[in-house]
Amino acid sequence: MTDSVALDPVDLDILRVLQNDARTTYRDLAETVGVAPSTCLDRVARLRRSGVILGHRLHLDPAKLGRGLEALLSVQVRPHRRELIGPFVERVRALPATRALFHLTGPDDYVVHVAVSDAADLQRLVLDDFTSCPEVVRVETRLIFQQWECGPLVPASPR
Repeated sequence: MTDSVALDPVDLDILRVLQNDARTTYRDLAETVGVAPSTCLDRVARLRRSGVILGHRLHLDPAKLGRGLEALLSVQVRPHRRELIGPFVERVRALPATRALFHLTGPDDYVVHVAVSDAADLQRLVLDDFTSCPEVVRVETRLIFQQWECGPLVPASPR
C-alpha cells in the first residue's frame, strides 16, 4: 500500500474540478480554484509527481465498438503461487476483451471484467483463454445488464 499524500484545500479543489472534467484548461482551473495560473500548473505537476493524479482517461462505449456484451468472470487459480500469478495476470491483461482485472481475497482469486461481441465470443474467450490454462480450475460467468459510474473520489467541497 502507498502512503497518502497531504493535500490542502486548494489541492482538493483542483482535484474536484479535474475529476469531473480533465480537459479543463489551466487558466479556467486556476480561476475556479482562486490561484494564479502558474501556481495552478505547479500544483497539478506536484499532484502528478506524487502519484495522486495517475493520468487522463478517454471513456469509450464498448457497444459502439462491436463489444456490446459485458461480463464478470470469477476465476480460481491453483496453485495460487507467485510464479503462476505473474504470467496469468499479464496474459489476462493482454487479452483485447479485458476491461479490468481484480485480485481478490475469498473463494475467487480474480474477477475479470470483459467486453465481447456476443455469447459465442464470450464462450470462446472462456474456453480458449481461461479454462484451457492448466492453472485455472474454475471460471464463473456473470453477464452485466447495466452499469453506472458512481460518485466522485473527492467529494464536493463542504463550503
